[in-house]
Amino acid sequence: MNFLEEKILRDGVIRPGDILKIDNFLNHQIDIDIMRQIAYEFQRRFRGVEINKVLTIEASGIAIATMLGNLYDVPVVFAKKNKTANSTDDKYMSQAYSFTHKTVNNVFVSKPYLQATDKVLLVDDFLADGEAIHALADLVHQSGGEVVGVGIAVEKGHQKGGRLLREEGYHLESIAIIEEMDYETQTIRFREQPPKDLGNTQIGLKE
Repeated sequence: MNFLEEKILRDGVIRPGDILKIDNFLNHQIDIDIMRQIAYEFQRRFRGVEINKVLTIEASGIAIATMLGNLYDVPVVFAKKNKTANSTDDKYMSQAYSFTHKTVNNVFVSKPYLQATDKVLLVDDFLADGEAIHALADLVHQSGGEVVGVGIAVEKGHQKGGRLLREEGYHLESIAIIEEMDYETQTIRFREQPPKDLGNTQIGLKE
């Protein structure tokens, strides 16, 4: 069992409707040590992958993406869900259905922040049906850039998102994959992931 699975079992609460509430450390109150460990683990798992930009979607993925951008020393971009007064009309747009909020969001990134030369790592806190990640990938593809990987903190393995992304050929790394969770008993079963032998490497150090 890894550090994130242990943290989920210790602090997570299952709510009706297949909702896992972990906002005391991941997506409302931020546990900086956990964020740091998540970023280090993604850096380890994507060792050898050329990355020059990290892309996420507002708001919960921003903390993880920022930590990771710091490790790689690359820009972090987050797709916005709502048009603001100072947003440009020159932007890439896509749509994503929110499993948590049961709404369809228009998401966008201003064109100067995604380029055809970008090799982009997509990052988010949760993966359920894969709608947010597919929207982010669509934005990158519109720009002519390349999605070189997808990093997810918590994947709901009993939903379709992870399977679809892997079938589509994306390099998907999820730190914790939930196979089953039960509201009545407040129990969670994680998918056992084979160890990844990535060699001896110092994690968290900029080149």
